[in-house]
Amino acid sequence: MFDTHELGRRPGAMKRLSRSVEAPGSPVLGIDGVIGVPEGAPVELDLRLESVMEGVLVTGTARATAEGECVRCLEPLTVEVDADFQEMFSYPDADDRGRSSAAEPADDAEDDEDRFFLEDGLFDLEPMLRDAVVLALPMQPVCSEDCAGLCSECGIRLDENPGHHHDAVDIRWAALQGLAETVQDGEKDNMGGAEPGVDEKQEK
Repeated sequence: MFDTHELGRRPGAMKRLSRSVEAPGSPVLGIDGVIGVPEGAPVELDLRLESVMEGVLVTGTARATAEGECVRCLEPLTVEVDADFQEMFSYPDADDRGRSSAAEPADDAEDDEDRFFLEDGLFDLEPMLRDAVVLALPMQPVCSEDCAGLCSECGIRLDENPGHHHDAVDIRWAALQGLAETVQDGEKDNMGGAEPGVDEKQEK
């Protein structure tokens, strides 16, 4: 939680602050199962708090190191996160000048769900911090842009074995290949016995 009491409620007042916080654990600060900032890892925050008529406008940058694995070769990797965010935290007693006088109560309720409020002069940055970090992270992280990935046949890492390959057999010819091997085996068996016609000559 961050305190805005020193800022006061005079529009135009501004305060800058820097703080190091620990990354929350559950849910992960990032993309669950793909990449994220480990629980307890430091997150450096640079914030600007600005007092306006209806509340406090918070603008900031979050810097951290996310960990995950390459989607191509599954090797561990790290990514430096630099996420920008901005959010308005309204005073609980702020008037609704921006709303239409004809607005329905249901509309007001929906608007309140999309708004963040100060509570006793304090605000929680975690929800928008999560959103900002997720948007700053790659959806499909790779260890390098030219990562060749893994062999689809045996799973070996292709970057470490650039000449690696398998002799591909077209599945449509697999049955004929098996038949050819059977014929070859039969020919070998025949070669082990007497040639045709030899016995006939010996009998004569």
